[in-house]
Amino acid sequence: MAKTPMMQQYDEAKQTCGDALLLFRMGDFYELFHEDARRGAEILGLALTSRDKGENPIPMAGFPFHQLDSYLARLITAGLRVAVCEQVQDPREAKGLVRREVTRVVSPGTVTDDALLDPREANYLVSVVSGGKDLVGLAWADLSTGRFSAASFPRTQLMDQFTRIGPSECLLEEEDRELTAILEGTAMLTRRPAWSFALDDARKVLAGQFGTASLEGFGFGDDNHDRTAIRAAGAVLQYLQETQGGSLDHFQGLIPYRQGETVDIDGATWRSLEITRTMRDGRREGSLLAVMDQTVTAMGSRLLSDWLANPLTAEDRIVSRHDAVEELAGATAERDRLRDELRGVYDLERLLARIATGRASPRDVNHVGRTLGQIPGILEQLVDPRCALLQELVGQVDLCPELQSQIAAALVDDCPLHARDGGIIRDGYSEELDRLRELVAGGKKWIAEYQAGEIEQTGISSLKVGFNKVFGYYLEVTNTHRDRVPETYIRKQTLKNAERYITPELKEYEENVLTADEQARELEYTLFVELRQLVHDAGSRLQQTAIQLATLDVLAALAELSCRRGYCRPMMTDEPVLDIRDGRHPVLDVT
Repeated sequence: MAKTPMMQQYDEAKQTCGDALLLFRMGDFYELFHEDARRGAEILGLALTSRDKGENPIPMAGFPFHQLDSYLARLITAGLRVAVCEQVQDPREAKGLVRREVTRVVSPGTVTDDALLDPREANYLVSVVSGGKDLVGLAWADLSTGRFSAASFPRTQLMDQFTRIGPSECLLEEEDRELTAILEGTAMLTRRPAWSFALDDARKVLAGQFGTASLEGFGFGDDNHDRTAIRAAGAVLQYLQETQGGSLDHFQGLIPYRQGETVDIDGATWRSLEITRTMRDGRREGSLLAVMDQTVTAMGSRLLSDWLANPLTAEDRIVSRHDAVEELAGATAERDRLRDELRGVYDLERLLARIATGRASPRDVNHVGRTLGQIPGILEQLVDPRCALLQELVGQVDLCPELQSQIAAALVDDCPLHARDGGIIRDGYSEELDRLRELVAGGKKWIAEYQAGEIEQTGISSLKVGFNKVFGYYLEVTNTHRDRVPETYIRKQTLKNAERYITPELKEYEENVLTADEQARELEYTLFVELRQLVHDAGSRLQQTAIQLATLDVLAALAELSCRRGYCRPMMTDEPVLDIRDGRHPVLDVT
């Protein structure tokens, strides 16, 4: 049996996404076909039906488009990669088949949607490559925030680093059987061709991403250790560019991880200390992190986890943090107000990631504006701080006042999730939009008046004006009054108990109303895209601010913890001495 043009289009899309489950957008639904439909129906609990029923029916399953996030979460949790094929052409403009494209491939290491992520935890995609007999390159990136680091380690430390990072997906060479055997069961393994780890390609793709001639400015040289780290980092970035349809502008640098700057903790010790997970059930609750986490923002919670995973070794940096915590601990009223203000801060890091990748909703942009609106209140609690770290943090917070005021002026308070739904832009922001809205409101008022006039003129009390997408506006008259219908009415549809009619006058006003309504929605979308681009253009400034807000949250949280638990400030010394008096285990001490 010859394939329909649509199924040919499906097959072409399926060929581009490898082993990923393909969600194929058809109108208001995402559909799965063939073996994907069987697997999807089993995992998601969907009804398995068939298309082109006959000798060779095609298995099919689907769900409404607005349920994408929840179903994606279940598929990713089941350990699958999922390709999303969208309609990239307005059906009204299509001559024949609507154009469709795979816009992204989602896997455990490439999710950005809040519904698929734990707000308190980073979500790392890791790449591992062999740099010789005793060396491995390791790079880890969080697509949801733009954090990107790389290093090389002795092969014997690989599992210790995996325990520290806790990746959800790992890229490795498809022919590297030794690394595959070592890493089996640690995370979802995604095998990549050897050329994707090539050094020259890695340097080229990384320099192109960051707009630099080389990677020396980030601290990477040309010895074998750094070359191996760069190969791993290049593989991560290439994979993200292949699987993500939007830009990756929120990746603005590659951070070298240098052993010696933080305390190395082997995997066995990490697990036995239950730093971020308990040994019994692997849960966050009951761990050292859970006990210490008094942060009030998602960004702060993730940063605290990072601090615990990477304890500092430099005394000056340790003392700098201690100074900040001590100052905040001694200013109870200011600290309380600071934490109250921080509670109004949204997850700016992940909002910026969705904006950079082109997936931000009107609500996301609104939350960026609201976060900026919180900053003056935060800074009011930190007037003239004494310690250097707090002074530095306050000085580096960018208010972005022009961006905040424009977002506040443009977007309604309660923004919808979908930009195409309309109802995004405030009245008074655009004269043209206001004009179109007035036309729509006036047209609908006319429809109501027209119905009342026709009832009075015909004497048909049951007459009503209705609307559907097929016929537009129509006059409906029940069969009991059909003999009173004027000759000027044009019959359009016969129902069981009624007839539907149109009139030239009704159609004329319908065209005016619907055209204005459509134009208003398109203009709203255009204005929203312009606003989203303004946020995107301020991405570097906003990322810096996000880091400062997260750091303030962690420092204030540690001060809060020390006051609640009666902790004292440790005295630092260069001598090899650890002297603890009247010590209490932080986890066992919880009451």
